Amino acid sequence: MAKILITSGPTRQFLDPVRYLTNASSGRMGSALAAAALELGHEVLVVSGPVSLEYPPGAQVVSVVTTDEMLAAAEQEFPACEGLIGVAAPCDYQPLKVAEEKIAKTGGPLALHLVETPDIVATLASKKRADQWAVGFALETQDHRFRALAKLERKSCDLMILNGPAAMNADQNDVEIIDPTGAVLEAAAGKKQDVARRIMAMIQKRLIGG
Repeated sequence: MAKILITSGPTRQFLDPVRYLTNASSGRMGSALAAAALELGHEVLVVSGPVSLEYPPGAQVVSVVTTDEMLAAAEQEFPACEGLIGVAAPCDYQPLKVAEEKIAKTGGPLALHLVETPDIVATLASKKRADQWAVGFALETQDHRFRALAKLERKSCDLMILNGPAAMNADQNDVEIIDPTGAVLEAAAGKKQDVARRIMAMIQKRLIGG
């Protein structure tokens, strides 16, 4: 049995006390992967951004809001885990400065100065021990496999799951599982619960064993 850390859902980066940047991630793929891992007898800890769904019974859940909070929680938990599945869709940008008061409408354009947020999977995977593994997700709209493989290498992942924007806030997913050589180990499509089982089966075979 392995202890698996799953990051799931979106994060929010506030512009002012009431407005924020985010994306349409629902946490459904993370929930499905948590359920699939539990079915295989593994221990599951989910670090989740704001979602409306409930994660499966048996999974420990740590709730966060921002990308920095997700990274901090994951960094705290990862050393006690055998593996990481980074399925979350953290907000990639944050405002250079968060307004202390609600930004008032002026009738004119509003310029936002954004900077990148930390890369959670890359940060965690760069520190993984020899007995730990990391699986990332790449959501791409062009040069799909090339970009997914580049992410796998840059983020020090053992496998990369390639999917597309249609997966956002949907019940279905269509993925390819890519290894460090660029080979597509498996393609899976259908309901996220079924796709998650296929992904977990490959993780079990290639990274966990037994």
